[in-house]
Parts: sequence; structure tokens; C-alpha cells
Amino acid sequence: MIRAVLFDLDGTLTDSRPGIIACFRYAFARLAETGGPSASLPDDAALNFIVGPPLRQSFARFVEAAFQEQLMGYYLERYQPIGAFENSVYAGVAAALDLAAAGGTRLHVATSKNERDARLILEHFGLASRFDSINGARLDGARSAKREIIADTLAAHGLAPEEAAMIGDREFDMLGAKAVGVAAIGALWGYGSREELVAARADALAATPLEAAQLALRR
Repeated sequence: MIRAVLFDLDGTLTDSRPGIIACFRYAFARLAETGGPSASLPDDAALNFIVGPPLRQSFARFVEAAFQEQLMGYYLERYQPIGAFENSVYAGVAAALDLAAAGGTRLHVATSKNERDARLILEHFGLASRFDSINGARLDGARSAKREIIADTLAAHGLAPEEAAMIGDREFDMLGAKAVGVAAIGALWGYGSREELVAARADALAATPLEAAQLALRR
């Protein structure tokens, strides 16, 4: 029996792509302005891959590891006051949360975004109170792997893997859930493709948040 449903944030609960990409570009512009290396970034469509995984992992595609913390600082310089709220809740999310919680199932967020920003965003949209816990990466980048976040969430709430389902839009969500033994529901309305989610061994795919909640509760 499913006792808990875990939700990713970016690309699953909210469409955060505009703010993330704007802040990513800002960080590289600031790095070049302050004497760091310049990077040739592709157009916005080709930057979709940065939404979901840990940012330091995405920075590493363009610069050496030595500049990652500097880039993170510049990213947050714009993200915290502006970028976090260049964002919107996906249609159907509220109904999906209502359905998932109706039978007493507990709801949790498991995101690779840092936990503080995840909470601020969910509070901004009036969603924070819908979740028993909001779990994310540490500010220093620790505990950013989705597998760790899911495992820690289960342990903190006394949940066995077979009692939980994970809903997310990227391969990291599916692979993290499968590594822990949790059912993995792929969100097709987010940033990952059907092919990506199938390759990551999603147990089921959903076209809408409501369908995803229905599938999670049937596991």
C-alpha cells in the first residue's frame, strides 16, 4: 500500500525554466565581467538540460570545477530576489495534490534544488502547507543526488521503499527512485522527454499531474 507520494519540484510542480535559464546566463556573464573565463552558451531551447539536475553539474559542462562555486554565488545573486519567482504552477497540480492526499497518503517534496529555495518557492505559491516535508540539497551542494534525497526522506518518515512512489520529469528522478526501490512515475508535462524517462526505467508515464497521482496511488 502506498503511504507517501514524493514530488519533484522543477518541471513537476512548477514551470521554473524561465528563471533558471535567465540566472544561468547571468552567472556566466558576471563570471566573465569579473575576470573569469567566458563561455559560449547555446540558445534557451538547448539549455533545457540544466533544469532538474544539480547546477554545479551543469556548470561543469562549460567551465573548470574551480569556477563552480563562484558561478553558484552569481547565480544566487539574481535567483533569490528575482529568478525563483519567474515561475508558475502547472495546471492540474492542486487537483493532483488533493487526490493524492484524500485517502490519508502523505505528501513530500524531493528536489535537487537547495532546500531553502524550494521552501520559499512553495510558500510563495501557497503550496508549502500541502506537504509533510520539503527535502532538497544543502546550500553547499551536499546531498544533491536524487537517490540520497529520496532515501533520507523515507528514513526520516519511517517509510519502506514499497510504501512510496516518486513523481518527476527527468531521468534523475526515475534513476534515484529505482536505486532506492521506490516506484517511479514519469511526468511527461515537464522537461524530460518520453524517451529519457523510458530509458531511465520509469514504471509508468503520465500526461498530466492528476494522472500521475492516480498512477502513484495504484502502485
